[in-house]
Amino acid sequence: MASGGGHYDCVVIGAGHNGLITAAYLAKSGKKVAVLERRHVLGGCSTSEELWPGFKVSTASYVVSLLLPEIIRDLKLKQNGLKILPRDPASFTPTDDGRYLLLGHDVNSNTKEIAKFSQQDAQQYPKYNELLERIAAVVEPILMKTAPDPLPMPKDWRSVSLTKKIRDTSRLWSFYQTFGKLGGEIPEAIELLSGAARPILERWFESEPLRATLATDAIIGAFASISAPGTAYVLLHHVMGEAGGKRGVWGFVEGGMGGIATALAKTCEELGVTIVREAPVAKIHTSERSIQGVELEDGTTYEAKVVASSVDANLTFRKFLSPDQLPADFLRAVSNIDYASASAKINLALAEPPQFTAYPETGLSPIHRGTMHISPTMDYIERAYDDAKYGRASEEPILEMTMPTSVDKTIAPEGKHILSIFVQYAPYKLRDANWDDVKESFADRCIAKIGQYAPNVPGAVMHRQVLSPLDLERVYGLTGGNIMQGAMNFNQLFAMRPIPGWADHRTPVKGLYLCGAASHPGGGVMGACGKNAAVEILRDY
Repeated sequence: MASGGGHYDCVVIGAGHNGLITAAYLAKSGKKVAVLERRHVLGGCSTSEELWPGFKVSTASYVVSLLLPEIIRDLKLKQNGLKILPRDPASFTPTDDGRYLLLGHDVNSNTKEIAKFSQQDAQQYPKYNELLERIAAVVEPILMKTAPDPLPMPKDWRSVSLTKKIRDTSRLWSFYQTFGKLGGEIPEAIELLSGAARPILERWFESEPLRATLATDAIIGAFASISAPGTAYVLLHHVMGEAGGKRGVWGFVEGGMGGIATALAKTCEELGVTIVREAPVAKIHTSERSIQGVELEDGTTYEAKVVASSVDANLTFRKFLSPDQLPADFLRAVSNIDYASASAKINLALAEPPQFTAYPETGLSPIHRGTMHISPTMDYIERAYDDAKYGRASEEPILEMTMPTSVDKTIAPEGKHILSIFVQYAPYKLRDANWDDVKESFADRCIAKIGQYAPNVPGAVMHRQVLSPLDLERVYGLTGGNIMQGAMNFNQLFAMRPIPGWADHRTPVKGLYLCGAASHPGGGVMGACGKNAAVEILRDY
């Protein structure tokens, strides 16, 4: 339980990976820092919990690739126990006609796999990946730096210093020059950044298994159709990041995703950071729109001139602050942030690995190391969205499954396995039901759907945890159950995140900063939000 309080240079709200990263960088620069975590475990959505004896489950997020190499290096995470186990092959998609598509990181193997469905697609796929990699190489450095504020905002909205204007102009000019390196591929880059996934994939490929495999990645975590503008952007994420050992290789964290927080916490403690668990924040104290500190629900006060909040904008500005502490225009813009969500998470303890009819091998096999997709066609994905659009959980849901026990022997009893299932679409707002009443029957439907492709799974379930969108909101403090702390729509990215005019982690309250996924570059286990926030805090103080 929380106790003590005291005076600090900075208080960080939330011990998710971004909050811990901010704290570590500030402490590394000599600041006295406290991190206040509402729950008993660290990591936010990147956490490991022993739900059942011997099973250490990554309850929410489940794979990593985007975590910045410089963060791993600067904060000595490998020395403090972080070990990332590469995931190869990358994906397995069974089809309704009993075949399958298995994709990995070997070009020749991918060519043979795709050629089973289309010789043309086998030739196109390397070209497609090369295009994405070229565009990602330009976009990724932009994502990993503080976003500029280039839009002409009203003068009474925010006073912007000359040095910030110069800094923002320099960043925009750098972006302009870097983007120019794409030359004739600029139209494709713009479409990938702002367009819809479906038309792009249909233009490139003709086979449904390949289209559907790639399309599934485009809508994970989003309440959007693959035909909706903005879904193509997430395609770039899957050729970014090097945490798995090389570009585009995703991985499992040994010991579960909480291993990131464990390593970060060790670094923080070495740097003198105070980490307090079971310390729910009740309010942020201000005086004349300047930070004074925070107060916990039990009345304990932590005094500080700087507060960095890693929770979402809704909680930071509408729960922890009273309306009179913020400009009305700012508060109205915050109130309009889109938190639409349609994701659920199901965690299973299995007595044996899934045995797919399309891949009739017993025991562990290569397919278990990658993401196993139940989404055989793009029309299947569209129909799943159609249900959600009208306030219904998908009758035939999209299932993205990973089995970390295929490479990590530390998280389950010998011979047993953990199956992590990310489910689309499960709309936060149901038209004719309540999630508390229907989540178990929805989980039954999901498991039965897996059973159509891997008949042994329903009978192999030893334990299960079902997290509805409502549970994601309650447990992890995610408004609307949105895992990105705000939808990753084009109007809520880059200079518009969290709202236009405030993309540099600062807020109208002097000394209050956003350091979580609510800020640029948004969701995903990358750490850039936390690192960049620390840079801006240190710039001011």
